[in-house]
Amino acid sequence: MDSTLILIAATVAFLGLHVLPSTPLRPLAVRAIGERAWIGLFGAASLAGLAWMISAYARAPFEALWPGLRLVPVVLLPIAFVLLACGLLSRNPTVIGQAASLKSDDPARGIIRVTRHPVMWAVMLWAAAHLLAIGSLQAVVFYGGLLLLAAVGTTLQDARKAKALGEDWRRFAALTSNLPFGAILQGRNRLSWREIGWWRPAAGLALFALALASHAWLFGQRPY
Repeated sequence: MDSTLILIAATVAFLGLHVLPSTPLRPLAVRAIGERAWIGLFGAASLAGLAWMISAYARAPFEALWPGLRLVPVVLLPIAFVLLACGLLSRNPTVIGQAASLKSDDPARGIIRVTRHPVMWAVMLWAAAHLLAIGSLQAVVFYGGLLLLAAVGTTLQDARKAKALGEDWRRFAALTSNLPFGAILQGRNRLSWREIGWWRPAAGLALFALALASHAWLFGQRPY
């Protein structure tokens, strides 16, 4: 099979896998094998699917579609890494195991006031930056697939949480937004730099600097 078609097949399979948690298959599987086993099995399948995508991407021929916009990552990736660090280092009711925090008096704090999906938006910005910077067919398939997955994933996750968590989720959703700064601009929340702190964004920028410095060593290509 053509290597580009293999990349497309791997991407479609990876996207299809991540639709499963929003179908009736998930509750059936949880009842059959338990929540922990489902999470472990799904995680292992996701890693395998991603490994297939990466392998297929590395083998696909470079087919340029436009001149790569090489400076786009320098603009977008610092924001992406700050969102990533703030999202991973903050309490987030959308994350597995943290739904109980929805019952608190103020369930949306810190970066969650900006967007309830900071990590997903980090992935979207990361994927968009690489897609625009590379400008090839395989980049459109690989990074475009990950961008689509993260974007659609926020919507699917919101729908799944709303169904499972009822009034607690509706209260949380009323205070937050998927689109960054949406709830703040609509007056449903406020920005609190004190809650975000300085060290989370600093950690994100430090991680960006590390990724920038080691990119050529890790991936064999200078990012600028």
